[in-house]
Amino acid sequence: MPAPLDPVCIFDHLGRHNVDYVLIGGLAGVLHGSPAMTNDADIVPSADPANLERLAAALRELNARLRVEGEPEGIEFDPHPALLASLNILNMTTNCGDLDLTFTPAAYEAGYDELVKQAVVFEIDAITVKAAALSDVIRSKEAADRPKDHVVLPILHALQQEIELRDRRQ
Repeated sequence: MPAPLDPVCIFDHLGRHNVDYVLIGGLAGVLHGSPAMTNDADIVPSADPANLERLAAALRELNARLRVEGEPEGIEFDPHPALLASLNILNMTTNCGDLDLTFTPAAYEAGYDELVKQAVVFEIDAITVKAAALSDVIRSKEAADRPKDHVVLPILHALQQEIELRDRRQ
């Protein structure tokens, strides 16, 4: 049976290996204040070769396995840097829950390099996590145009309006 999502565990592993990444997707929305639940962590790692080495080490430590339908425990694979560099998306299950990597998320062709410019830094249990700006999460979900995104987009838009209103009052 796959492990339930434990974001702090994932962030801890990535942090201990000094992986450069931006959190995106539902979990980034949650950090910004969204009440919408998510079952996985979505990250956009830097494609720098040294970072891919660090990411590969973190994935090995997380016991990352390919997430495929019909295989609840996932399929073993070697997340070596050359493989990571050749992929755009990688869906995995880990000892800390489901983790998805994407190097070019919807609406962000430059991936990490584009998202990190506006990323917001959160401290979670003494771990630094860079999350995509809420406007970037919204833009990516709009561009992906998936049914599950259509459900959460009104919540994210309302949250963005609430934050903008609060900021104007201060």
